Amino acid sequence: MNGKTLPVQLDDIRGAAARIDGRVLRTPMVESVALSERLGVPVHLKLEHHQTTGSFKLRGATNAVLSLSADERARGVVAASTGNHGRALAFAARAEGSVATICMSSLVPQNKVSEIRRLGARVRIIGRSQDEAQEEVDRLVAEEGLVMVPPFDYPAVVAGQGTLGLEIVEQIPEVGTVLVPLSGGGLAAGVAAAVKGLKPQARVIGLTMECGAAMKASLDAGRPVLVEELPSLADSLGGGIGLDNRVTFDLCRDLLDDVVLLSEAEIAAGMRHAYAVEREVVEGAAAVGIAALLAGKVESRGPVVTILSGRNVDMEQHRRVMNGEIIYGKDAA
Repeated sequence: MNGKTLPVQLDDIRGAAARIDGRVLRTPMVESVALSERLGVPVHLKLEHHQTTGSFKLRGATNAVLSLSADERARGVVAASTGNHGRALAFAARAEGSVATICMSSLVPQNKVSEIRRLGARVRIIGRSQDEAQEEVDRLVAEEGLVMVPPFDYPAVVAGQGTLGLEIVEQIPEVGTVLVPLSGGGLAAGVAAAVKGLKPQARVIGLTMECGAAMKASLDAGRPVLVEELPSLADSLGGGIGLDNRVTFDLCRDLLDDVVLLSEAEIAAGMRHAYAVEREVVEGAAAVGIAALLAGKVESRGPVVTILSGRNVDMEQHRRVMNGEIIYGKDAA
């Protein structure tokens, strides 16, 4: 970490682990025999999609809600989301007697919207991008006094996601490479801060889709930039990182060893492998690590851990992907 003071430290993540203990699951770690044989090094799958709300987002949302004052929780919380953060925040808020309002674009799959409503949250569908949804969040904070809990660029959220990195090192102490899905950077930043804090020589690699990879474009530009949001099998990885990003850009820039882009066809192959070989149903965003290993896009310095980050996929979409019927982007041709 070159002695730099980063916005989220290992002690913050340890504090989050103590705070959320008993409220989130410690998810299983299993070896993939098929991938280990294929790559010639041990490959382990961190089954975070088995988390209570179906994704890692519950860690950050729970830590953030528990970090608020009683008055702030009483006012209610609000966030923009591509689905999984909204579901997690709705769950965490309800558990603490608060109410969540979730703002989403029309690109968010209906199955995720329905589940957020089921958990008692107020839902606002705004525009066709995370940026438009965020404008509604800003209005609700200003006009109704709601407390914003951002999906990624928020220290308490990053620290909560980082608890997953603590578990990885506890479960695989000799870990050499961690493959982590990358969107706004909350998960990647938190996991990298935890893993690098405990195992400085371990490599942490971010994986994302080719179409609309906002963090990758921002890292390449040396500053946060706007990127068009496009349909993808990895819909949870969509959205920008915010032009005023204060937390995750710096952490990802300083801690990630590499960022790898996956095509839609490669993501689909990752989803199919997860289902057909590993017997795991995952959404596209959760399959990017497997996809990168199958495509030979990452150096396999083992042991390797890849995070299966979520399972909240529309099952009709999943069926069509399994049958080779649906791919987005340039691979659709």
